[in-house]
Amino acid sequence: MQSWLEVGTVYLRYMPKNIPLINREISWLSFNDRVLQEAADKTVPLIERIRFLAIFSSNLDEFYRVRVATLNRLSKINTKAKELIGYNPKKTLTQIKSIVVRHERKFNHLFEDDIIKELAQQKIFIINEQQLNVSRGQFVKNYFQDRILSTLVPVMLNPDEPFPELRDRGIYFLVRLTNSTRDKSRYALIEVPTDDLDRFVVLPETNQLKYVILVDDIIRYCLDEMFFIFDFDKIEAFSIQLTRDAELDLDRQVSEKFIDALTKSLQKRSKGKPMRLLYDTAMPLEMLTYLVDKLDLSVDGLIPGNRYHNFKDFIAFPNVGEPELEYPKTKPLPVRDLHTGESIFAQVAKRDFLINLPYQSFDYIIHFLREAAIDPKVKEISITLYRLAENSRVINALINASRNGKKVNCLLELKARFDEQANIYWTSRLEEEGVMVNYGIPDYKVHSKICLVKRIEKGKSVYYANLATGNFNEKTARLYCDHSLFTVNTDITKELVKLFNGLQKKVFSRGYKHLIVSPLESRNKLYSLIDSEIKDAKAGKQAYMILKMNSLSDEGMIAKLYDANNAGVRIQLIIRGMCCLIPGLEGYSERITVRSVVDKYLEHARVWIFGNNGKELIYLSSADLMSRNIDHRVEVGFPIFDKEIRQEIRDIIDIQLRDNTKAREINQYNNNRYLRGRLRTSYRAQTDIYSYLKYKNTQS
Repeated sequence: MQSWLEVGTVYLRYMPKNIPLINREISWLSFNDRVLQEAADKTVPLIERIRFLAIFSSNLDEFYRVRVATLNRLSKINTKAKELIGYNPKKTLTQIKSIVVRHERKFNHLFEDDIIKELAQQKIFIINEQQLNVSRGQFVKNYFQDRILSTLVPVMLNPDEPFPELRDRGIYFLVRLTNSTRDKSRYALIEVPTDDLDRFVVLPETNQLKYVILVDDIIRYCLDEMFFIFDFDKIEAFSIQLTRDAELDLDRQVSEKFIDALTKSLQKRSKGKPMRLLYDTAMPLEMLTYLVDKLDLSVDGLIPGNRYHNFKDFIAFPNVGEPELEYPKTKPLPVRDLHTGESIFAQVAKRDFLINLPYQSFDYIIHFLREAAIDPKVKEISITLYRLAENSRVINALINASRNGKKVNCLLELKARFDEQANIYWTSRLEEEGVMVNYGIPDYKVHSKICLVKRIEKGKSVYYANLATGNFNEKTARLYCDHSLFTVNTDITKELVKLFNGLQKKVFSRGYKHLIVSPLESRNKLYSLIDSEIKDAKAGKQAYMILKMNSLSDEGMIAKLYDANNAGVRIQLIIRGMCCLIPGLEGYSERITVRSVVDKYLEHARVWIFGNNGKELIYLSSADLMSRNIDHRVEVGFPIFDKEIRQEIRDIIDIQLRDNTKAREINQYNNNRYLRGRLRTSYRAQTDIYSYLKYKNTQS
């Protein structure tokens, strides 16, 4: 039987093998709290702090749509679910609500008591409908008439009729019209048209003072212009946002009917079971009671918030002030000896190259694909795609290749969560242009980031590969820290040929000597690498591992790391997000440290370093150490053979291990303590990595 141990606000659980773990949902909420820390950090430029609030809000929306939705389903079979997942879903839902409410209070305090005031110090004012003077009020009324009114469709609520379906994550006003001479009030519902309009309107400047108002408050200011036909002397409007279950109900059969099934499931997503109602805490109790009575929502799903919901829109909050209110834009650095004005193939044929995103430009990958599209010697391009940019230059290059007579094989993962609709669109575009599109494999997402180009040189097939830790997405490549490798090394390319052949036939193969491929081989190969370090430690040799990833939750991997700790292996983990392993526990993890770096870029790379008795092994991978990545997805880990690139990756990891500015300690208390004050010199990994790569590029 499992047991629980409460440590502060963190709940650890002991599995049947007595493996201590932090609950994955609680650990994820701790990660989102680190995002909130960035919003609270006064050394972060003010507009960026607002954007971190937006990221926090967007993260939480997805958490409710997916993780809380799953727990709600499991709670229906609570006793059986405890046996399946190892913990009590009902109890976890209660813990989640407690933590989320605390985070929302912190969020509201940061926005209303800190950021609003600091904006005012910069002569920037976010004003609401009650703060408009006559001239600005007239501007707002004109804007409402010209831009907003035609997009609004108020729905009068009738007690005898069903409550309207609320769109997932849509912002609504619950409106109450009251006549003081009558006891009965009328209710109405208005959806705020944030999909059709910019959320923020910049008002005319006055005496060098800048004013910004939200569309929400413009609607509030003009409510009487919509309801003038009713007899009322008081009108109130309070914002609400409903988050729904976003899991798809799909037929697992991948066939020609799959896209139709997926499209229908996406339509159902907007009508999924309600998971969370975020409401304005200023809403009177009787209005909230009226609303809850109309919605199929549990008490745990009621989350008090502020007057503005869908705060993710604040990612686009306009900087009407000084440039210093944002992080300075840094120009992507060139990769030493890799020139875009020359043939990428000719240069990669001589040596491997590593692109460190976003410090260096994603354009190298685009140039690689564009050259492949027009090079007469290129006969075939194979690529796996997971998430794509809105106007994808990657797709354009593949289409051009097909038009130029190349055989293009594209595995486009239609089940990439929240990107399904976009990927359906790209699938149609590619197929129209003659690209061979593979929709994926039943029950498995293809999450690898690999591209292979077949080129005929002197009558023989030569393969050029790009393997990465992040998506072929030029938009996220400006924000995510990833590594992307160009190579012609036949140890790698031969195995990629085998992998792509299997993907085309929808079968998995074993027997990869150099690549670490999920779902069949990753677990055993990683266990073997860890066992090798355990063996060295027991023999009195130096044994260590440095593992960087987004998330660590697989219980088998955690148990293996605990075994390595007990054998004497020193383990350093760099984990941005969820970490279920608990460092520093006697008998389990005294030699394990875990740090998380949250800064202006999102740390997304997966790097595995093993001591290997002095002959260090370095792998990059698309996979986190989560059960889904190891056993239920197609992932590719790949070795770094080039000595110079190995040193570059090691240097970058060492820089991250020195960070004492943006690094937090992950511990059993989940208190996100900054790793500050331990060194006299301040180190900030993302700034220092840019400087390191810039300096390296100047060396001959």
